[in-house]
Amino acid sequence: QVQLVESGGGSVQAGGSLRLSCAASGYTIASYCMGWFRQAPGKEREGVASIDSYGSINYVESVKGRFTISADNAKNTLYLQMNSLKPEDTAMYYCAARPGFCYDYPYEYDYNYWGQGTQVTVSS
Repeated sequence: QVQLVESGGGSVQAGGSLRLSCAASGYTIASYCMGWFRQAPGKEREGVASIDSYGSINYVESVKGRFTISADNAKNTLYLQMNSLKPEDTAMYYCAARPGFCYDYPYEYDYNYWGQGTQVTVSS
């Protein structure tokens, strides 16, 4: 059974950093496209970044240069390093997985498995 468990969320001031983790079980992340998504109150869930073992790494424009996605296949864990956080980054962050490679943009409907989310709050 595929399971994804996020951790690492919290409250920080603008300009601060957080590192999110997503521990996967029931499958090997090296065989999957892994993505991070977020949903702010009153807004739709949006893709943030994705990574696969074929060398594809994608970021949405709003986080480029500030966020870094990475994966540790030995630990079967996905990460999202978030630097220079802004109040508009406040959201529930989810990790997700889909078999195979990543497409150029992380669309929600492409992903089969989801974690329960971890809250990130950035104050000004």
